[in-house]
Parts: sequence; structure tokens; C-alpha cells
Amino acid sequence: MNIVKNTFSIKDLENLSGIKAHTIRIWEKRYNILEPMRTETNIRLYDLENLQKLLNITLLHDHGYKISKISKFPKDKIPALVNEIVTEKSAKSHALSSFKMAMMNFDQTLFFKTYNELLSEKSFREIFYEVFIPLIQEIGLLWQTDTITPAHEHFISYLIKQKVLINTEELQIKEPTKNDKVFVLYLPLNEIHELGLMYLNYEILSNGYKTIYLGESVPIENLKDIANYFNNITFVCYMTVEPNPNEVNEYVEKLISQFDTKTNNFWLIGRMVENINPKLFTNEIRKFESIVDLTYSL
Repeated sequence: MNIVKNTFSIKDLENLSGIKAHTIRIWEKRYNILEPMRTETNIRLYDLENLQKLLNITLLHDHGYKISKISKFPKDKIPALVNEIVTEKSAKSHALSSFKMAMMNFDQTLFFKTYNELLSEKSFREIFYEVFIPLIQEIGLLWQTDTITPAHEHFISYLIKQKVLINTEELQIKEPTKNDKVFVLYLPLNEIHELGLMYLNYEILSNGYKTIYLGESVPIENLKDIANYFNNITFVCYMTVEPNPNEVNEYVEKLISQFDTKTNNFWLIGRMVENINPKLFTNEIRKFESIVDLTYSL
């Protein structure tokens, strides 16, 4: 069975472009901007070319072009106008659209081209916060609505991880400038959502600290091994889906019981943190609402 999705419903177009299906139908009927295929039961289906055109039209429309005017442009003028729009806001919008098209087409070349264009104007940190984080959030919604497949999500996530790793490696070869503590970054058992933790590793390294990156699905027993080698450890634990809400308090209580919190701190971040009993938090056991929140504490 072919899992690659190359035709889209009007609801998929709404999810990918942010334009309501009702509006897309009006644009299509009045201005003939898209050319859908139709099933035997007369249901609209759109190909990748239609998706790309709608994303470009959306960008132009967001920047003051009337749909009646856009509809009269020759086929090649729309992408040309998109390329001419150079304000910071539109650059981000264009990049998001390009990354989404790279994902839908499994197009590594477009991903790298878009990334390098951004890098000529922005730092890696700016790209991550301004473009990659919104993209990751949108991908999560697209996946939940079945607009994209897990294959799409894995493809784009891997490419983003590559960029995080490349930038991280440049920092890892430098000697730490701060020696008052060591950061150990890990995901709890059965947790595999690694991208946020990988970026935090980059941020902590860029602040001059030594990091030990353990990655996904780490048992508490393995953390105790690390504690035998270093003093003043700050463990950074990213909880996206694990431990689940019914088990997360027990998990934190186990951390407290297994470690000397006078010499070891725990920084907890991720969606599951909101389910932790507030009484468990101390100066040594801290929660953070976001990556930005945590990096401000470095």
C-alpha cells in the first residue's frame, strides 16, 4: 500500500493553508483559481500543484493582493511575486509554506534551499524559534487531522534534527566556560519525542556549560550511574507524552527519593509537566513552561 499522500481534500487544503474550505470554494467558483479533480461521487480532490498554488495565493492575499486581481495573473507571475516579497514577516510565511511543500513532496532539495535562504538573513536560533517551532506545532495539528501521514512527519523532523545536530557539533568541540554544574539531558522511559531536548542541548552548550546528552527512553537507574561520575548535576527531563498523567507524580517522587537533591537538580519541561502536583516543586525540582522559559534560566 502506498502511504504517500499526493491528493488532498478541500479540508486538507484548509488545514495546510489556513484558508477556510468555504472561502476556497468561493475563490474556486468565482475566480477559477484552482482546478480540482472530482471523484465519481463529485467530491473535490486537489493535487500538489494546486496545493502549492493555494499556499502562494494565501501569501499574496495576506499582503494586500485582492483575490480578483491574483486570479488574472499569468501562471508564472504568482510565484515570481511571492519571491519578491522580502519583509521579515512574509519571509517567515514563505519559509513555512516552502517547508510544508518540501514535506508533502519529500523534497530534501527544497528543504535545504529554503533553510539556506533563511540562514543568509537569520541566525540558527532565530530560524528555530521563528520558523521551526511554528512548523513543528503545525505539523502536529496536520498529523492529528490526517492531513499528513507519519511518513511526512518523520521526514521533516529528521531534516530539522540534522540542522540541530550540525549546529550543536560546532559548540561541542569548544571547552566549557562554566564549570559550576553539568547538565544531563534525557527523555523518560518510553518517551521518543526528542527534537525539543536536542535543541535545549544546543542552547545549554551555547551558554558555556558541559552537557551529557542521553537521549530517548532512559530508565532512572541509568541516571544514577551518571551521578557516580559528576557532582552538581542538573538533569533536564523533557516529558511530551511520558510518563502519562496518571504516573507522572509517582515518577517525580521516585526521582526525589533516588537522588540527593542538595547536589542534583531536576528541570522538568514538556506537556506532561502540567499534571505534576505543585507541592512536589522546590528550588531543586523545577518546571518550565517552554524552551524559552528554560533558556532564560541558564
